[in-house]
Amino acid sequence: MSPNSHKDEIDAVLGARHPNVFAFLGAHEAGDGRQVVRTVQPHAREVAVIMGDQRIVAEKVHKDGFFEAVTPRGLYELEVTPYEGETTRRSDPYSFGILLGDQDMYYFREGTHQRLWEVLGARLKTHHGVAGCQFAVWAPNAQRVSVVGDWNRWDGRVNVMRNRIEAGIWEIFIPGVTEHTHYKFEIVDKHGHLTLKSDPYAVFAQHGTQTSSLVFDMDRYQWSDGEWMHARPKHDLYHTPMSVYEVHFGSWKRKEGQGNRWLSYKELADDLIPYVKGLGFTHIEIMGIAEHPFDGSWGYQVTGYYAPTSRFGNPDEFREFVDRCHQAGLGVILDWVPGHFPKDSHGLAKFDGTALYEHEDPRLGEHQDWGTLIFNYGRHEVKNFLISNALYWLEEFHIDGLRVDAVASMLYLDYSRNAGEWIPNHLGGRENLEAISFLRELNTVCYAKHPGTTIIAEESTAWPGVSKPVSTGGLGFGFKWNMGWMNDTLHYMSEDPVHRKYHHGEATFSMIYAFDENFILVLSHDEVVHGKGSLINKMPGDRWQKFANLRMFFSWMWTHPGKKLLFMGGEFGQWNEWRHDSSLDWHLFLGEEHSGLQKLVKDLNHLYTTRPALYAKDHQPGGFHWLDANDADNSIFAYTRSASDGDKVTVLVNATPVTRPGYRVGVSEGGSYRELLNTDSPAYAGSGVSAGAGFQAQPTPWHGQPWSIVVDLPPLATLVLGR
Repeated sequence: MSPNSHKDEIDAVLGARHPNVFAFLGAHEAGDGRQVVRTVQPHAREVAVIMGDQRIVAEKVHKDGFFEAVTPRGLYELEVTPYEGETTRRSDPYSFGILLGDQDMYYFREGTHQRLWEVLGARLKTHHGVAGCQFAVWAPNAQRVSVVGDWNRWDGRVNVMRNRIEAGIWEIFIPGVTEHTHYKFEIVDKHGHLTLKSDPYAVFAQHGTQTSSLVFDMDRYQWSDGEWMHARPKHDLYHTPMSVYEVHFGSWKRKEGQGNRWLSYKELADDLIPYVKGLGFTHIEIMGIAEHPFDGSWGYQVTGYYAPTSRFGNPDEFREFVDRCHQAGLGVILDWVPGHFPKDSHGLAKFDGTALYEHEDPRLGEHQDWGTLIFNYGRHEVKNFLISNALYWLEEFHIDGLRVDAVASMLYLDYSRNAGEWIPNHLGGRENLEAISFLRELNTVCYAKHPGTTIIAEESTAWPGVSKPVSTGGLGFGFKWNMGWMNDTLHYMSEDPVHRKYHHGEATFSMIYAFDENFILVLSHDEVVHGKGSLINKMPGDRWQKFANLRMFFSWMWTHPGKKLLFMGGEFGQWNEWRHDSSLDWHLFLGEEHSGLQKLVKDLNHLYTTRPALYAKDHQPGGFHWLDANDADNSIFAYTRSASDGDKVTVLVNATPVTRPGYRVGVSEGGSYRELLNTDSPAYAGSGVSAGAGFQAQPTPWHGQPWSIVVDLPPLATLVLGR
């Protein structure tokens, strides 16, 4: 068979223009029991076809590395001797048939494939007894897609992929590719431009300015959290304690003597887990762990949705971190960012030369404030990419919850836009109907597949029913961050105590809507950056008053209805704003106020997790009762928390630096009461004003209760009383 008869096809293959390389490369019938084997090896000095004991040297029919050999029909391997380097022998990628099944294609097009990470991306597999890696990527508008990497010298002519045109997926199996191999997809886009893209489904990737994807074996890790995972589906988060420590892995603690490097996943497991557990928190929430190129984005401009960042280790080392959290009795929540993605050239933007993951029109597809792009939630494949990603974290990494970032930006078409900068929906409204449908499906699928986990909304508007069931018209989230409480109380706390009586309503307003949603009270990273000041510096007064105010505030928060979240550093009163590129100020433990505040947080978590009154009815009106919400002149708040089992606590908050001796508070039953917590205790570096040695109820009706007790209210303090 003369190579000249295929000159045009050879030129098309070498020019990466051939419409179907699998129809030309590999082995093809040559008549008389023979086959012709064709391969592109631009860097080879010699290519031979190996068939058992036979070694048939291929003819180099084009100077740019096109080789051809006529052989007997049968299985074969290619022996490639490069101009530089060692000779290799492996099966021909073009000797393998179709890889992805019809069902995978169907469910992907429909947007309902729930395990896409097993189909797309790079997966180590064995086909017909041959070990290698299967690559697949969605790029329906590309003219050509090749997988390039360490094994083919990043030459896009060598491994052009098969176009499964029915779903727009390109696939190929490369024998001999092993774990930790670097790769990307080389794409000739719709407009003929050549681009290099990282794998959207990569499970391991480089970070920073290095942007290659890496092959990784996801089937090796052996979990040791069976007890936790067995109990998880039956766990009732709504009626049990939930106290969350929010952490940024890159800045919780650093090795200053080693170039200020961040801790690895293993080092974080050694240090962070016992620290958080020792403080009595029930969960760790991890900021932006999916792969991202820019440290300063804090992990919220994601390019690798399926890859835990390699800054701290590999995927199995992150799994080990989660595993050890579970063994220690800590749940793990991840921040998840389906609202937008960055424009980095190696990422999702214009992936195949078209607006594939985003919208074409910037009025729909771009966040001007952030310089990022918005997912096209109405496209089945995009929706599938995101929902499958959520399931991936819950399943492959045993994550217990996802905190969905910036939900408000997803719900409103006019979010942070002026008139004329957005397009109404087909009903003429400002609601993003496609995003609403996506969020409802996300929550429905995740809760059905992984009961006992939770999906949390960071949603800052008054959108109704965020944490209500989809069946009743809600969005279906498990919880919603209470941004209103956070804003109102921080504003109240920033006021000088002498002026607080004029802002009394700000402090009580949260109880008007406290049970409209399943709220989490949050003091997150967003409140201690961008010039907002640290929590301790938000407090008014001198040094003593600042700490007293913060102790009072934390205790008020821990006894208020709703689950709890505190950002790292707040627990010991860090003076500086949070900085993503440096460690927390651990040296502050030289001061007794800081260690006292930390002890208070530990005691608050102990009180919270051991008294059902403080958690069992977090989301039910019957668990909270005002005793006195109107004492603005004295800036005192009095209320009770109760549980169905009869547990009850009384909480008194004195928001001024004035001691209030002989304060009478109503109680529902006679008998003796005791001090459960006093934030002015010397153990917390307080002034030591005692509420009393014990309290015997008197039959004097007060605050609408048949009994009452008399206590001394310490200055700038919260007092918790119980039986």
